[in-house]
This record gives sequence, C-alpha cells and structure tokens, in this order.
Amino acid sequence: MKVIKRNGSEVDFDITKIQAAVEKANKAAVRQELTPEQIREIAEYIDFKCSRMNRAVAVEEMQDMVENQIMAQGAFNVARCYVRYRYTRSLVRKSNTTDGRILTLIECNNEEVMQENSNKDPVINSVQRDYMAGEVSKDLTRRLLLPADIVKADAEGLIHFHDSDYFAQHMHNCDLVNLEDMLQNGTVISETFIDKPHSFSTACNIAMQIVAQVASSQYGGQSISLTHLAPFVQISREKIRGEVLEDMALTGAAPSKETLQHIVEKRLRKEIRRGVQTIQYQVITLMTTNGQAPFLTVFMYLNEAGSEQEKRDLALIIEEMLRQRIQGVKNEKGIYITPAFPKLIYVLEEDNIREDGAYFYLTELAAECTAKRMVPDYISEKVMKQLKEGNCFPVMGCRSALSPWKDEEGYYRFYGRFNQGVVTINLVDVALSSRGDMDRFWKIFDERLELCYRALMCRHDRLKGTLSDAAPILWQYGALARLERGEAIDKLLYGGYSTISLGYAGLCECVRYMTGKSHTDPEAKPFALQVMKYMNEACDRWKEETNIGFSIYGSPIESTTYKFAKCLQQRFGMIEGVTDKGYITNSYHVNVREKIDAFAKLKFEAEFQALSKGGAISYVEVPDMQNNIPAVLSVIRFIYDNIMYAELNTKSDYCQECGYHGEVVITEEDGKLVWECPSCGNRNQETLNVARRTCGYIGTQFWNQGRTQEIRERVMHL
Repeated sequence: MKVIKRNGSEVDFDITKIQAAVEKANKAAVRQELTPEQIREIAEYIDFKCSRMNRAVAVEEMQDMVENQIMAQGAFNVARCYVRYRYTRSLVRKSNTTDGRILTLIECNNEEVMQENSNKDPVINSVQRDYMAGEVSKDLTRRLLLPADIVKADAEGLIHFHDSDYFAQHMHNCDLVNLEDMLQNGTVISETFIDKPHSFSTACNIAMQIVAQVASSQYGGQSISLTHLAPFVQISREKIRGEVLEDMALTGAAPSKETLQHIVEKRLRKEIRRGVQTIQYQVITLMTTNGQAPFLTVFMYLNEAGSEQEKRDLALIIEEMLRQRIQGVKNEKGIYITPAFPKLIYVLEEDNIREDGAYFYLTELAAECTAKRMVPDYISEKVMKQLKEGNCFPVMGCRSALSPWKDEEGYYRFYGRFNQGVVTINLVDVALSSRGDMDRFWKIFDERLELCYRALMCRHDRLKGTLSDAAPILWQYGALARLERGEAIDKLLYGGYSTISLGYAGLCECVRYMTGKSHTDPEAKPFALQVMKYMNEACDRWKEETNIGFSIYGSPIESTTYKFAKCLQQRFGMIEGVTDKGYITNSYHVNVREKIDAFAKLKFEAEFQALSKGGAISYVEVPDMQNNIPAVLSVIRFIYDNIMYAELNTKSDYCQECGYHGEVVITEEDGKLVWECPSCGNRNQETLNVARRTCGYIGTQFWNQGRTQEIRERVMHL
C-alpha cells in the first residue's frame, strides 16, 4: 500500500509512523489519555481503512482519519495536541510551497506529476522544465492571483480551476487555426516572412511549423482543416505537369494526353504521400515549449471544399492520411504502433455514408483505421447542422466547440476563433452537500454556479489587456487574428467571437445519489436533463449580462476525475455507486460499469450532447474489430443518423519484451494498479507501448490510479 506525501512523492505505508505520531501527541497532552493498546488499535484501524481504498492515500487523508479515531476514543486533549502539531507543520510548509514539489519532480519521484498527463513523459528535461514553471505558476495563482474562496473551493474539489499551471501568463486554451489565411496570404514565423507555398509538400511543411509555433503560445489543443491544404494539390499538379513536359521535350517525345495525365497523377500521389508524411512525423517528433508534441486535431470534411475539383483533391489527401495512420509509426524497436497525435476527425456526409456514395471508399478506410488505430473520430454533418444553425465545423482540441457567430458582413466564421478557458463544477459534490434534499440541491447549485462564474471571470480578466505582441503568431500573423503591434486583444474576448466554458463532471453519480437510479432510467432521466438545462440557463444569463460567449462543456477531466473522487471520499466517506471508486464519470456519460449496448448508449447520450453546447464527445467501448469492419461501419452509420460527435474505443498495445500485440491488462500489485503484458508478465512501463482513449484523445504515457481504475472497469458496448 502506498502513501502520497505532500510533495507528490510516493512511499510505502508504514504503520509505525502513525503509532509514533499518536504517542507524541499523547505525551504532549495535559494527561496521557490513551493506553498503548488504544494507540495500536488506532494505527491498525487506519491500516485497515487505507487498504480498503484500493488506491494510494494522500497523507492529509490519513491524518484526518487519525484525528477522527483519537476523538472516537474520547481522548480530546490528545486530539487537540495532534491538531496543534499539524497546524504548526502547516505554517512551516506555507513559508515555501513550491521547493519540495519541484525537487521531487526533478528527481522523478513525484508520483502526482508522473501520472498527471498521459501524453507527457516527466523524465525528459523539457517536460520537467515545463512542470517546474507550472509549479511556480500554481503557487503564484494560489497565493496572489485568485480570490481565496476560489482557491479553497478548488482545493476541496467543489470546482476545478483548469490549467492553473499556465494562469500566471496571459494565455488562452484552445482554438481553430486559420490555416487558410496564413497559407494563402503569407505569415511570419520567427521574424521571417513566409510566402504562399508553391507546392503541396511545402504547404504541409509550413503548416507544421505554424502548428509548433501556435502550440508554444497557448496551453490547449488546436485544430486545422485539410481543406485549407487542398488548393495546393492543384498547384503541385500544374507544377508537375510542366516538369513532365520539360523532361519529355528533352527526349523529343510527345506523350498522349492520357499518358501525360497518368504520369502527372502518379507523381502527384508521391507528392501527397510526402506531404502527409510530413504532417504525421512532424507532429509526433516536434517538441513544443510545453514539453510535449503539439495537441493537434486534423479535420477531414469533404463538403468544406470550394469546388468539385478541390473536393476530389481533398479526397486524395484524406485517403493518404488514413492509409498512413493505419500503418502507424515505428517505436524505438522498429515496430509499428499507434501514435497519440494527430487526432483525426472524419465528417460523415451523404456522399460517403452510403455504399453507393462516391466517397464511401474513404469511410471504409476510416473504419479500418478506427479498428486498428482508434482514430478517426466521427462528426455527423447532418446532426451537427441541426444543432449549429446549419453549420458543420471542427472542434477545438478534443471536444471544445464554438457557438455559431457571424461577422459584420453576416457570414459565419469559425477559423481564427478560440476558447478563453474552463472551470469545472463537481456535480457530485452539489448532490452530496444537499444530503438528498431537492430544495437544498438547487440552492447549493446556485451558489456553486456563482462561484464558477467568478472563477471564469478571473480567466477572462486575466486575458483582458493582453497585447498582440505576447504571441505574434496568434494575434498578428493570422493564426487567430491580424492585429497591429501593441494592440490589445480585448475586442476578440467579447460578442461571442471567443468562448469561455463552464465544465461539468459527474452527472451520473449526481443523479444516482439524488434519485437512487441511473440517469439512463426513465424515472431519473428528467432530473438529469433538468440539471443540464439549468447550467445552460446560467450560461445564457451570464452571456446576456456580460456579452461574453459562455457555454457548458463536457470536461475531459483526465486527472481531475481522480482529484474529485478523493475529495468526495474525504468529505463524505464511501457511498456505494457514488464515491466508492477512484474516479467519477466524465460529463454526461453513462457510467463505465453500466451494461448498455452501443446503439442504446449513443442514442441516449445524443440528447445530452445536444445540451452540452460548448463541446462534448460520446464513445462506445468495443473489442478487437479488425476482422469485423462491417460491424464498425454499422456503428458509423448509426452515428451519422443519431449523434453529432462520437468515437469507438478499442485496444492497440505492444510489449517490447516478448513482441506481444494485443491488450495489455491492468492488475494489482501491493494495493496499486499496474499494467502487465498477459503474454510474458512484463510490468515495465518503459518497454510497454499502451494506447488508450481517456477523454476524447489517445494517451500513451499511462495514467493516474483513478483513471487507470476507470479504464479497467469499462464494460464492452458491442
């Protein structure tokens, strides 16, 4: 059994330390109220209690248990001495809140940091540098930048103030990069003007340089559209045709029109292959200042093309993108594995969803890619247009979605827009704090929403006054805007041009506690929908009052799911079906343990996804589908008709020790969940390539104990 110390490091549980602490408090009391037998009983009870948690226990949790047990023995003077000792030590620690955590992460024994982000390797210097800066930012944020009650609410798990490790800087969350403007009209990278490219492969290379620059200027995900690269296919085609004609002239040959076209298209395919390979390999090999590869989403939408020729060229790019992703990338052993990025989104539309559609072959490739590599995810053009005023557009990062917005000329615009940040409300805590009383529930809900509003306004106010000079690639050179030097970005923060998100987590457990039923139960579902509508009404009210684009957002909560679960257990104890796990359920999702078939799950969640206007994604858990592509296509067709945005989760793992391809399993070792190769028993994470969908994107650097437990308990939906 493990204990997580305050500096984040993980140590073995030692019962003698509890006994020693209670003995000291007992001796410091006015009179010794506890016998040696009672002290031993207290320590043994803590040992038993911690072992039942099936996760590493924070030292603060353990001390709370000790304090409660001392009082349970009636030794109130001893309890006072114990509390006084804790308070004294707390004052000492507050004199410097960052040194210990920074030192432990440098020495690679900060367990919290090691498991915080499934796409960051905390052993690497650049990652450590980012984490060190993050620890300083968190400290400044807690002590100086945020109101005390918001800091306290975040620490207690009532809310989560996302990305506080970047809050000290004037940085935003995620965006849709206006790649079209930057490629067509030129841009500036590292004080060098970049002209409009003269070939497809060059356009891809410039696009990846833009992506790297953007990733280093913000902290969230970014999305680009392949449609913005499609015009350069024709530029390359014309260039190649000229080169072929020149070569033929040197030989004195006069090729037929058919022969010329055949040669040109063959060379063009090679050009597209090189360009897509540039995207694939640069994304996974680039290291940004955030200490990780760019969190990039690539959007593939045929109907976004400006002409039929451009649409056919876009189809060539999409086909190559899917084929290369099916192949995968080589690990250090030279074995093809599943990469985490770029995340791919494939739009389902009328001419690619039916077998007689002109582009159905692309959907078949997408299904094959999903079965082997877990991407692409799918957006239904039909459903999205119903929900987004007739528009279809990409999400920012893993799920954050813009609201429809028109410019001064009345045209809808999506590229060049962004999200200001997220604060998530813990719906489970609202329910438990109400003790099941409905009137009290809505009262507490109002209080927590007001707290979230003030926290979100802190995010907004932190961006106000930011000069375009802070991130020229974003604000001056076209990624998001073309402002003047020295101009503030304030006008982009209002009117709905950018969004700001009220995240939410644990609707499932919230409803179960308040109604005694799953939110999939017809009797409980109305209350679940009422909670969603209540948050939407709050966002609408805030939007009206401030002219800022508030919307509700199904938070990914990769590490927060564990944080919230621990806080709930500390505050309310173990409640079956509510707080008895090391995680709480993402957003509106059906609980991972609930048995429900894929089609029923997608149909049910579609209604909630429509109310999660600031972004959400649904998924179904499936077994190995590589030999059952027709079944994958059946799910894809269902997505097209029923839900806006969804994905299929499968497994794609590899053991470097024995060469096993398949599912690496989760087992238990000394009270801790660990990953193990079922073939050779290898538990060394350095030689296991594990890829899992965690929160809308793929993670490959393993996860905290709460998320690992959630992954282990997922039931199959197909």
